[in-house]
Amino acid sequence: MTRKIIDLSVTLTDRFRSDPPGLGPQITYMDHDAGALEYQTMFGIPVEHQLDGKGAAVERLTLSTHNGTHLDAPWHYHPTMDNGARALTIDEIPLEWCIGPGVKLDFRAMPAGHVVTASEVEAELDRIGHVLRPGDIVLVNTAAGALYGTDGYVAAGCGIGREATLWMTARGMRVCGTDAWSWDAPLMQTARKAAATGDWALFWEGHKAGAETVYCHMEKLANLEKLPATGFEVMCFPVKVDRGSAGWCRAVAVLTTP
Repeated sequence: MTRKIIDLSVTLTDRFRSDPPGLGPQITYMDHDAGALEYQTMFGIPVEHQLDGKGAAVERLTLSTHNGTHLDAPWHYHPTMDNGARALTIDEIPLEWCIGPGVKLDFRAMPAGHVVTASEVEAELDRIGHVLRPGDIVLVNTAAGALYGTDGYVAAGCGIGREATLWMTARGMRVCGTDAWSWDAPLMQTARKAAATGDWALFWEGHKAGAETVYCHMEKLANLEKLPATGFEVMCFPVKVDRGSAGWCRAVAVLTTP
């Protein structure tokens, strides 16, 4: 058996915009020369007595748990889940949820701002010949994935609405993900739609479905276009942030061939 691993995670970087203004990460790089000086100050080891006068390279980051590829916990969506239970934080997510058969829904042709319905999810599952089962990890390939690293990324791609989210969780899905910035359609567009219609429940509706059900989703995935529709396994274990609303994860897909 041969295993092929496809990296589904973006690189955490501050070299280009991957979040709305003011929400992106900041990374300070300390090179080996600075590290040697720090070791001299901290431990009293003279720079000239460190190998080649070099210390440790270190990065210091200022970021949120929602920068880079991450897994959102139910606590992010609402203080309660499943119609009243206290919402789980990221350190409470069962690891069993984070490994399972992958299913890719290809919605790249859908326009930016489109809110995917349950019938559209069902039609795509029919197209690929798959019946959604408990434990399946559903990955949504949108037009946003191809724009990561550009200024157009945040506002690109379709999103998954409340109806579609509840439809999938009713069939046992506990973890899903998207290559877009948000599980929902781009938020500026949904905010304008909510204001224009007076239906404020439209804003963040896919996330808020978590108040009625139990599920986690990944955002800012990568390389979904390289995946088949089915026949692979997803692993997406989150970092255990105490009482956190999300945790960074190195999501991967594993394809096995004879």
